[in-house]
Parts: sequence; C-alpha cells; structure tokens
Amino acid sequence: MDLITAFLLGILQGITEWLPISSSGHLALVQNTFSLDVPVVFDIFLHLGTLAAVCVVYRKDIIAMLQALLRLDFKSKEFQLILFIILAMIPTAIIGFTFKSFFESMFKSNLQIGIALIITGIILYLASTIASRIKSTGKPLSAISAFIIGIFQGIAVAPGISRSGTTISAGLLQGISAKEAAKFSFLLSIPAVLGAAAFEVKDMAKSSVSIDWIPFLLGAVIAAIIGYFAIKFLLKLLEEKKFQWFAYYCWIIGIIVIIVIIFSSIKI
Repeated sequence: MDLITAFLLGILQGITEWLPISSSGHLALVQNTFSLDVPVVFDIFLHLGTLAAVCVVYRKDIIAMLQALLRLDFKSKEFQLILFIILAMIPTAIIGFTFKSFFESMFKSNLQIGIALIITGIILYLASTIASRIKSTGKPLSAISAFIIGIFQGIAVAPGISRSGTTISAGLLQGISAKEAAKFSFLLSIPAVLGAAAFEVKDMAKSSVSIDWIPFLLGAVIAAIIGYFAIKFLLKLLEEKKFQWFAYYCWIIGIIVIIVIIFSSIKI
C-alpha cells in the first residue's frame, strides 16, 4: 500500500468512525468503487488509531474506571459502568457471531450498504426527534438500557449501520442525556474494537502476512488525529441538539449510491 492511499484512508476512517455515518460502510464503498485491495491488518491499524482518540478524550473516565477495578470498589459509579459495558457486550457478541457470514457478505454489496445508510439515517432522525420531545431527559444508565444499547451495537456490525449512531440513538430513545449516551457509546467501543481486532489477528496468524509498517502506521496516526476532532465535533452538535444533521447526510449518500447502481445496471 502506498503512502497517499494510507493517508486518505486514515482521514476517511478518522472522520467516519466516530461521526454517526458508518466508517465500515464508507470504507467498503471506497474499496469496492476503486477496486482497492486493502489488507485486513491495515483496517485493524485504522481502528486502533481511532480507538486511541477515544482513550485521549475520555482518559479521565478510563483512569477512574481502572482505579475502581483495582480497588474492587463495587459501589462506585465507575465500577458499575464497567459492569454495564460487560453486559452490553453480551448481545453484541451474540449478534456478531450469529450473523457474521451475512454481515461479511454485505461488504461486497454497495446496494446493501446504501440501504443500510438510509436505515441509519432513519434511526438518527427518529432518535433526535423523539429525544427533543422527551421532557424527562437525563435518565441514568441502567442494566436494561445498557443491554438494549448492546443489541443496537450488535446490529451495527453491518456495514452502513453506524455503531456510534445506533448506540447513541438507543440511549437517547431511552431518555438518557446526549452527553451520557455519547460517553457510554464511546467507552463501549473500546472492548468492541479490541475484541474485533483480536479476532482478526487470530485468523491472520494462520497465514503469513507481510506488513509494510510505514503506511500502516501513517494511516493509524492520521485516523487518531482526525478521530479526536471528529469526537469533539460530534459532542458539540449533540449539545446543540443538531444530531439529525447526520441523518440527512446518510440519506443523501445512501440514495446516491442506490441511484448510481441503478443507472450503471441499465444498458443503453
């Protein structure tokens, strides 16, 4: 892989991973459209790069959670948050493993990705609209709400379905504040991304894979930097109650993809 491609894909990953517009969907669309043969290990580097951005933004929360875990402070909010994350990962893992083959097949279908983006837009719009009408926002996170958010995260394994978008939406629809829904969504991404990366590395270990470290590291660093600012941008729009903006974007891109596919299939 050349440095320019790694640089551009790093930018794309950084923007789309945390904004609720599906990074997997955008990367698949670009790779399918331009026939790019991107190694799986490069995707792992990109995801680890954007994961680093989350760790920087929420470093205080992560440190507090680790301290609570080391102290075995079962009554603290931080330890409770760890339990909620573990609980949410259960439905995510079940859905991910059960429908693994189906989700993987979607990566090669721009049509399915386009439809998934439209579905993401619907979820974002409904969540934003309903949340603005809920009088009692600020409901605390519970075991049930965490489990439901985990279900949404499992569905988001499909390319075109935004992980951050669906998990934040699931929180908003349950009356959780935008700030808390976003924080839980981003913290929940840490075991999800690490688990997916470990799973891919395990499969790759069976085959000999040569790694060109420079473009891989470049892509990861760019994804981390852009990802940091993307998180800050999303948090700002959530605070300003402009979450539905991303719904319009997903609809536009999804419709464009479908129209291009329809016209390309028509023989003149």
